[in-house]
Amino acid sequence: MAYQMQTQHAKRCPIIALAMGDPAGISPELTARLAKDSIVLEAARLVIIGDRRILEKGASVAGVTLDIPPLEEQLPAHGAVMLDLAHLAPEDVKQGHATPAGGAFATQNFRRALEMARDGHADAVCFTPFNKQAMRYAWPDYDDEIRFVADVLGFTGKAREFNVLENIWNARVTSHVPLAQVASLLSEERIVDELALTRTCLEQSGIGEPRIAVAGLNPHAGDGGSFGREEIDIIAPAVERARARGWQVEGPFPADTVFLRAIREGFHAVLTMYHDQGQIAMKMMGFDSGVTMLGGLPFPICTPAHGTAYDIAGQGRADIGASRQALLLAARMAEQSKQTRTQATH
Repeated sequence: MAYQMQTQHAKRCPIIALAMGDPAGISPELTARLAKDSIVLEAARLVIIGDRRILEKGASVAGVTLDIPPLEEQLPAHGAVMLDLAHLAPEDVKQGHATPAGGAFATQNFRRALEMARDGHADAVCFTPFNKQAMRYAWPDYDDEIRFVADVLGFTGKAREFNVLENIWNARVTSHVPLAQVASLLSEERIVDELALTRTCLEQSGIGEPRIAVAGLNPHAGDGGSFGREEIDIIAPAVERARARGWQVEGPFPADTVFLRAIREGFHAVLTMYHDQGQIAMKMMGFDSGVTMLGGLPFPICTPAHGTAYDIAGQGRADIGASRQALLLAARMAEQSKQTRTQATH
């Protein structure tokens, strides 16, 4: 189906393909709340992808009433529509548990959202929380979202997961690897590459001159080599290479204070050396508002940084904050991308 976007308002308002996540957690409730959220609907048009029966069950939990039309060839100028795949009955959902049925539901929704964006029918993709165990039941080769996206799109470039709060981003050099392997995976080239991708993604979000603080690996950033030489031999030379390119990069700073420094001194992002080095700080600062953004891909992909919250599923207690921020970031990045393409053609 070829979707038409003809109104002037439509050209200004990005289309976000919103894939419903794990049906056994808080995803149905969050999706229903997003479909009624005035802040979200002012910034973007939503194409909700999933099963209408699951969405209506989420709406009942959330205490909202939905009136979402089906997706037609002519996309509306504002609001939300639904692509109903009709692929999971509510009675087949085992609330609070990871199951193959839940994983298949989320996987199919995500795939359709990616295909919409790939084919130019959406400007960005968002999804409410997945459960990795359930996803692996349905897709045994599933490592993480980036691997899945690459497989669906045939993407062979460099992509990275970023964690985003309203006033600061966290990028990382290594991600889902054992801690024992981190030091051996660090190199000047890899750090410079991550700084380059971080700068690009910050610019795509509307930040003109990104400032990035770089964390050390060892306690006290090695303390002059007393606790390790990675800062001296690898990280500091990488920072100097970045600065030689004219980038606003500083460090390495001790990891236990780098986020305090970044906030006080107005850095836009912190590049950490491994996953928990940044994740702990970010979730302490904004668990209910943090966003995970997949950067380096052909279009923005965003999701709330928290998980499926099986423990509170069905209770109407889910906080919409992070999901709203994910959609707003996706819309902002999609709009910035449009402006950049327009400028490039003039």
